[in-house]
Amino acid sequence: MDLHNASALVTGGAGGFGMATVRRLAERGAKVVIADVNAERGEALAKELANGSVYVHTDITDEASIANAVQTAVGLGPLRAAVVVHGGPPAPGSKGPRRTVNREGQRLPLSQFAHAVNIYLISAFAVTSQAAEAMAANEPLTSNQRGVIINTASIAGYEGQPGQAGYSAAKGGIIGMTLTVARDLAPLGVRVMAIAPGTFLTFAYSSRMTDEEAQAHWGPMVPNPRRMGDPDEYGQLAAHIVDNDFLNGTTIRLDGAQRF
Repeated sequence: MDLHNASALVTGGAGGFGMATVRRLAERGAKVVIADVNAERGEALAKELANGSVYVHTDITDEASIANAVQTAVGLGPLRAAVVVHGGPPAPGSKGPRRTVNREGQRLPLSQFAHAVNIYLISAFAVTSQAAEAMAANEPLTSNQRGVIINTASIAGYEGQPGQAGYSAAKGGIIGMTLTVARDLAPLGVRVMAIAPGTFLTFAYSSRMTDEEAQAHWGPMVPNPRRMGDPDEYGQLAAHIVDNDFLNGTTIRLDGAQRF
């Protein structure tokens, strides 16, 4: 997929995976819409790139907000790549039980389960469908290719840990829909892929511990290399998926052979 004179969209573009991916897509010639709620990091990244990429405040639970990000991208050039890598806020009142039923006998509130599915699965489909609709209007490139969409799953979608019922269900949903949506969009020349990361050193850890502490705690759990992943390794894979037109309809584990 040639990104020159084209645009790309990255939801969660001001996060760890997102920033790395934005930089990699910009290197390939795309003007990138950095769709996120963190204006400080998003605007700083757009300024750093200085290639016409822009930050757009985006609430991924709001279809109108997603539509604004997509249309902003289309205004920069044909939307050829969309990478869905956003996280989201914790569920309201989520200080309670995380397991389906905890040791005190309290069940997980349905609202917390539904919140995780909404953030990580429903919103991902919302971005996917709106991006695909925009890509369908593109002029085709080689092999009738109009665009590529990459969603973010997780190894938790295969092997979730205690307290991850909602998150695992959502990420398993990403894995499950990838082939189906790829087949749906095949007549349009739009590819769909997913990446399932393992343990990566992203901003999610920075509020709880230093990078060194995180590596010391989580790194030894990865068989090889024995460290947490670097977000740029996600960005490299995302960029390769964009480059390689024969990658379609599958989920790639990016986890250093980590299994639980």
